[in-house]
Amino acid sequence: MDEQRIIKDEEEVVIFADNREFRSNVVKEIALKDCLVKPRQLEVGDYILSDRVGVERKSCNDFLSSVFDNNIFKQLQNLKDSFEKPLLIIEGDGLYGKRDVHPNSIRGAVASIGIDLSIPIIWTNSEEDTASFLYWIAKREQIDEERTVSIRGKRKPSTLEDLQRFLVAGLPGVDTKMSERLMERFGTPEEIFTASADELKEVDGIGDKTANKIRRVLTEKVD
Repeated sequence: MDEQRIIKDEEEVVIFADNREFRSNVVKEIALKDCLVKPRQLEVGDYILSDRVGVERKSCNDFLSSVFDNNIFKQLQNLKDSFEKPLLIIEGDGLYGKRDVHPNSIRGAVASIGIDLSIPIIWTNSEEDTASFLYWIAKREQIDEERTVSIRGKRKPSTLEDLQRFLVAGLPGVDTKMSERLMERFGTPEEIFTASADELKEVDGIGDKTANKIRRVLTEKVD
């Protein structure tokens, strides 16, 4: 699956949601928060909040079922492989009382996710609460942090050329097609990363805003 990136207004919050999530009330609750929700058939995760944040959402029952069949660890490993900042949301109350399972077994699974996979877990008490978390994280990423929202393919890059293009496609305003144009123009990621804003604008599709944002991401120190 090629990377999908959308053009949006600067103050607009956009969330990609897996098609299956439209059966829940979470998407409806998000839409009430002046947020554009785009349906997609996601290969990884349930929600994409920015170019680096992907979310797996589980109700308590779904979480327990996925622990029993070990699917949760495969799903979360794929999420971790695909996103710099993966998140797991566990939704609902009574996790320890829903099935005849010793609480320590559940604690062990939760500990493995947090420690072995290093994936943060956010606990919510309802679909409305989940929607609020998703919206505010997306708002923080897209508006406050000025990050883009995009979908990258699940498959990891394998060849050197794949790795280079994947690296370049992580720049703001750069999708898969644009990364190919940049590589054709400059030859290597190093040449792209050291190019001036004027040189970047020589590539078709890159204007002042994108060129300046790329230079800012590559050169500005973060406190």
